[in-house]
Amino acid sequence: MLTDTDSEVAAVQMELLRRASISEKLGLVQSLTSAVVSLCRQGIRERHPEYSERDVDLRFVEMNYGRGLAEGMRQRLERDRE
Repeated sequence: MLTDTDSEVAAVQMELLRRASISEKLGLVQSLTSAVVSLCRQGIRERHPEYSERDVDLRFVEMNYGRGLAEGMRQRLERDRE
């Protein structure tokens, strides 16, 4: 595995993860997930500054869950606007 983390630091990190409670581990997962979602949405905004927040949401769904789901959401949102 490629890493820039010193092996001693990595060993300490692994030990801390082993000792962490389930709720602490879930908190880490939630935090990392939130960071990844934020970075993805930020990247979409940077590549498409003309997009509205709705457009960013739909593009995020398309990229991560597929075109079919994004299109279904787009249609649902259009129906709800009427």
